[in-house]
Amino acid sequence: MLFAVLTLGLLTNQYATGLALALFGAGLSAFLGQSLQGESLAARGADGIPGLRDIPAFGQALFAQHWLVYFALLLVGAVAWFLSRTRAGLVLRAVGESPEAAHALGVPVRRIRMMALAFGGACAGLAGAFLSIIYTPLWSEGMVAGRGWIALALVVFATWRPARVLFGAYLFGGVTMLQFHLQGKGVEVPSQLLAMTPYLATIVVLALISRNPRWIRLNMPASLGRTFSPNA
Repeated sequence: MLFAVLTLGLLTNQYATGLALALFGAGLSAFLGQSLQGESLAARGADGIPGLRDIPAFGQALFAQHWLVYFALLLVGAVAWFLSRTRAGLVLRAVGESPEAAHALGVPVRRIRMMALAFGGACAGLAGAFLSIIYTPLWSEGMVAGRGWIALALVVFATWRPARVLFGAYLFGGVTMLQFHLQGKGVEVPSQLLAMTPYLATIVVLALISRNPRWIRLNMPASLGRTFSPNA
């Protein structure tokens, strides 16, 4: 919401503001989390879908996850439906394409942008909570390790399509899990190189996509990164 106030209220540059707040957030979390450094949480009980998680072979992999995993899957479908099948979704897309035209039709552009940023921020907050409470039940400085930048790259990789975002998330997630699997198998590769694999995969994918900029621009919101003032 601080980003929304700065970019929508004060009309600051969106890219510079986002980078500055990312650095600010990292420093602020390190300062506020000093007393929690390395402190682990109590073990949680069994998760998943009762009955289905006991299926041999794939039950534990597919049906023994935390409820937030299944909520995220449902959320992808809900967002896709909202953007393509509802009037409110059409208005949101119109604001992303041409805020000037939407404003001329009486659409409250800044309010809609504020709500969209609030929703995106809430999803990012859930991801951070899942990371520090469920995925690795402890807190340490820098534990996010750039995953937010991979999430940003996923949007470009998916060309702003929810279903493709889901595919990309599992693709990069699989690469992340591969490094732990290889380490567990005792593969003679330096751990630093294995830790680099998700980010190397991100760079390679973005480099391949960038060879066809027309494909990116086809689905990219036309007003991406542009400030809007109804009084301008």
